[in-house]
Amino acid sequence: MLELYFAPGACSFVPHVGLEAVKAATGEDFKPNLVKLHKGENKTPEYLAMNPDAQVPVLVVGGKALTQIVAICDYLDRRFPQAGLLPTEPWARTQALSQLAWMNNTVHPTFTRWFRTGYFAESATTQDEVKKIAAGQLRQHLERIQEWSKAAAPFWFGARPSFHDAYAFTLLRWGGYAGTDPDSLPAYKAYIERVMQSPPVAAALERERIKLDTYKPQ
Repeated sequence: MLELYFAPGACSFVPHVGLEAVKAATGEDFKPNLVKLHKGENKTPEYLAMNPDAQVPVLVVGGKALTQIVAICDYLDRRFPQAGLLPTEPWARTQALSQLAWMNNTVHPTFTRWFRTGYFAESATTQDEVKKIAAGQLRQHLERIQEWSKAAAPFWFGARPSFHDAYAFTLLRWGGYAGTDPDSLPAYKAYIERVMQSPPVAAALERERIKLDTYKPQ
């Protein structure tokens, strides 16, 4: 059985939804393993043996650990093509992976600069500047995703939810922490509300006990 190590609200939500979609399409179940980051469970010797970077997610396949979102998503799509997690036509699939990689290597690190400002600056003044710039850049990234989301019918790739839908939810949710009100991105929010109602996404949301509720007016 596949095993997923995840933390609630983290980017591990992306393969979490993917595995729920695989389960819905094929009946193939998986074992979800909760990692409590606030308790340092990602820094134990056992966990570091799976992922020396102390990050989630980790997908364990036959006792072997696989890390990195894009690699995990590619593996799940190739192993379970009947789940329809990525397009099958070569160019469309490559473009989808390009979008997924951008979410992972551009939007995600932008939020990291806001959330973990101390990794990038020492003084309080400089940290405030880093945080302000990151919040503005994140807003621009979310506006780009909103433009993409307008073509969702009802999901990113049509009738079934995918990794992209899960990452779009995660990034909008994170945007709330950084000061972006989901209501200010109405097309994006309406799309995400559809995504949240789909059974695979709803199952992952329930297990992680998260909602789109991070924005608080300043």
